[in-house]
Amino acid sequence: MAEIPDPVAKLRRWEAAGANWRVASRAEGTLRIELVTCTGDEVVEVLASADPRLLEFVGERISNQG
Repeated sequence: MAEIPDPVAKLRRWEAAGANWRVASRAEGTLRIELVTCTGDEVVEVLASADPRLLEFVGERISNQG
């Protein structure tokens, strides 16, 4: 998976559009995040990144819902 330039901005845009995201896995300093529909029942895209800004933004959360 290619590293995206600003994964935090991508998550913020996703949230602003009313959709959700959830952490699929955390391994070796890399987050794998599923971008899901607003109902949460369909994965639209998977984002994987070790970007420190993303790790800080997500913190210990498991989704943008909590």
